[in-house]
Amino acid sequence: MEDTRDLAERTQRSERKRRDSFGMFDGYDSCSEESTSSSSSEDSEDEVVPSIPASLPIIKNNGQVYTYPDGKAGMATCEMCGMVGVRDAFYSKTKRFCSVSCSRSYSSNSKKASILARLQGKPPTKKAKVLQKQPLMAKLAAYAQYQASQQNQAKSKAVVPAENFDWGKYICSNNTVGAPVSCFKHAPMGTCWGDIEEGVRIEVPNSDTNLSAKVYWIAEIIKLAGFKALLRYEGFDGDGSKDFWCNLCIPEVHPVGWCASNSKPLVPPKSIQHKCSNWKVFLVKRLTGAKTLPPDFNTKVHENMQFPFKKLMRVEVVDKNYLCRTRVALVEEVIGGRLRLVYEESQDNSDDFWCHMYSPLIHNIGWSRSIGHRFKRSDCTKKSEGQVDAPEKIFQKVRDVEPSGDWFKDGMKLEAIDPLNLSAICVATVRKVLADGYLMIGIDGSEAADGSDWFCYHATSPSIFPVGFCEINNIELTPPRGYTKLPFKWFDYLRETNSRAAPVRLFNKEVPNHGFRQGMKLEAVDLMEPRLVCVATVTRIVHRLLRIHFDGWEDEYDQWVDCESADLYPVGWCQLTGYQLQPPAAQSNRDMSMSVPKQKKKAQQYKGPKKKRKIPVGRRPFSQAGRRRSSFSGDEEQSPPSYHPQGPTRPRTHLHQTHKSESLLRMKEEAAEVDEFAYSQGTSDQESNGSGSYYIKQEP
Repeated sequence: MEDTRDLAERTQRSERKRRDSFGMFDGYDSCSEESTSSSSSEDSEDEVVPSIPASLPIIKNNGQVYTYPDGKAGMATCEMCGMVGVRDAFYSKTKRFCSVSCSRSYSSNSKKASILARLQGKPPTKKAKVLQKQPLMAKLAAYAQYQASQQNQAKSKAVVPAENFDWGKYICSNNTVGAPVSCFKHAPMGTCWGDIEEGVRIEVPNSDTNLSAKVYWIAEIIKLAGFKALLRYEGFDGDGSKDFWCNLCIPEVHPVGWCASNSKPLVPPKSIQHKCSNWKVFLVKRLTGAKTLPPDFNTKVHENMQFPFKKLMRVEVVDKNYLCRTRVALVEEVIGGRLRLVYEESQDNSDDFWCHMYSPLIHNIGWSRSIGHRFKRSDCTKKSEGQVDAPEKIFQKVRDVEPSGDWFKDGMKLEAIDPLNLSAICVATVRKVLADGYLMIGIDGSEAADGSDWFCYHATSPSIFPVGFCEINNIELTPPRGYTKLPFKWFDYLRETNSRAAPVRLFNKEVPNHGFRQGMKLEAVDLMEPRLVCVATVTRIVHRLLRIHFDGWEDEYDQWVDCESADLYPVGWCQLTGYQLQPPAAQSNRDMSMSVPKQKKKAQQYKGPKKKRKIPVGRRPFSQAGRRRSSFSGDEEQSPPSYHPQGPTRPRTHLHQTHKSESLLRMKEEAAEVDEFAYSQGTSDQESNGSGSYYIKQEP
C-alpha cells in the first residue's frame, strides 16, 4: 500500500509538470543535487510558466526523462532496461530508473519473479541481467562507445569540411559583415532562409564540459555572416570569452526542443554551472518570447543540397578555345551546384571547364541549332554507356522576348562587360542577331579576324548596357583599341563609324532589391580561373551591377558581376558544400614572387574568361603599360586545389602555352594604359532606377 501511494503521488506530480507550457520540461527534476531533496525543489517545479509565443515552437519529448545535469554525479544504469546515461537525467530521487515506466515495471510481479529466480540460482531472464553490477568505468566506457557510434553515423551522412580558412577570425579582425544568405537565391537555403537573425536561439553541442559523452546546450546568435554565425552559450550574458563561430547548416545545429524530442541531455557549460541552482527555471525565463529555427530546418538544408545534374549527363557549353561556338561536354563532377564539365572528345578527362548549373554558358543538347549559334560537332558518333542528355527543364530559363519592330540589328553599338577582361566595360557592337533574343557581341578594336571571340549574350543579359551607361554612372569606359581621340565621346564615335546606338528600351533595366551593401564579404568565383572560389568583397554597387574585389589582390583584378550571378556565394558556402576556398593572398607570397624572373609573354588559352594571370600585390614580372585580353583555355587541375596557409594556389609565375594557331588565339593589346577606377569611400553607389537618371539622353 505504501508503494502504491508513493507511485500515485509521483504520477500526480508528473501530470502537473505536463501542464507546463514548455513540453521540454515534462517530468524533469531540478539540476541541483541538493534541491532534489528539498521542498523548494517541488515548489519550483510547480511554478506557472508564461505561455510561449507562436514564433518559438513548442518543445516536446519522447517519454524519456532528462534534466540539466551538473556533471558531478557521473553516469548511471537503469535497473530495469539497462539504459546507460547521465545520472542526474534519471527518474526519481534515487536515480535508479530512466523513466516512470521502468520504475513501474520494476515493482511488478514479473520483475520480482525474475529476481527470485536469480537468487535461487536459476538462469536469469533477459531483463534480470541488468541487475548484475558493473564497475563505473565499464559503464562510462559503454556509454562513450554508444555515443561515438552515433556520432560516426552522423558524420558519415554529413559533408566533410574542405576549408581551413577561418572566416570568423577574418570577419572579426577586419570588423566587416557578410552578405546575407537571402542575397543568393541560387545558393542552398537562399529562398527559404526566412527570419534567421541575431537573437535566435539554437541547440548546439556543448564543448565546455568534462563529460566524455556528447551533450548539448542552448546558444544565441550574436552575429551573422552568410551561413556562419557567432554563437554564445545561454547563461554567459555579456561574457564573450566562450563565443565561437559555427555554420548553421551543419547537422549538429538544431532548433530548440530537438534535444527533448530526441532524448539528448542538455548540460550547461562547466564555466557557468555555479551561476544557477535551477537551470530549468532559468531557461524558461530566457526562452519565453525568443525565436528558434523552424522545426524542418535540417530537412530543408538536406533538400537544398540535392542537385538535378548528375554524372555523365550531356550538355552544350561554350568552347573555351573559341568563344563564338559551343561543344558537347559531359558532367564529370557536381559540387554544391557547380559542375566540372569534360569536353566529349577529351581523351584523359583533362580538357575540362567549371561553371555553375545556372550559368548562361551551358545549355541543353540541341540549343545551338535551335537559335542558330555556331556549334562544333563531336567526332563521337554515339553515346557511351550511362550517358544521357540533360533534360531541358533543369537549365536556367531566360526571360521571353519578342524580337519585333525596332529590335537589335547587326552593327548597332552598345556597352558590354568584356568576357575576356571582366574588370572592363567596353565599346561593343552587335555582330549577329540570333533567334529567341540571343545576340553575338564583339568588342570594338579587339576582335579576331574570323570572329572567334564573339560572345553570345541574351537581350535581357545584365552584362550589356545602352550607350552612355558608363558615363551617367561614373564608370570608366574602355575605348576601342587604336582609337586615339580621347577622351572617348559616344556621339563623335557614332558619327565617325556611321553607326547607330541600340535603343535604350531594349535593355534590361530591372533592378531587384538584392540586399548587397558596399563592404560586404562573400565567396566568389574567379571567372579568370573558374575552378577557384575566393574570399571577396563588394566594393561598389551600381544598380544591379556589383564590383567584386578579391581580397589580397590588386584592384585591376576586380570583376563586374550581376547581383544575381550564380558565381557568388554566401560566407560558409565552401564549408557547407565541400568545395575548396581560396584565402586572401599572404604577404609572404607577395615577397616570394618578387624574385621570379621576367618571362616572355606567349599565346594563352582561356581558363574561363581570363585577361591574364593574377599576381600578388607588389609583384611586377613584366610591364603593365599595356593590358591584354586572352582567349579561353582549359585548367590543368581536375578539382579544386588544396589549401596552402601561405596564400592561394593560383599559378601566377608563368603563362600557359597553347598548340593552337597564334593567329586564332593571339593576345591582343589594348590601346593605352587606363588609370585604375577611383571610387570615393563612404559614398553610396546605390542609385535609383529612374529612366531620367539611369541613362544619358541619346542624340538622334
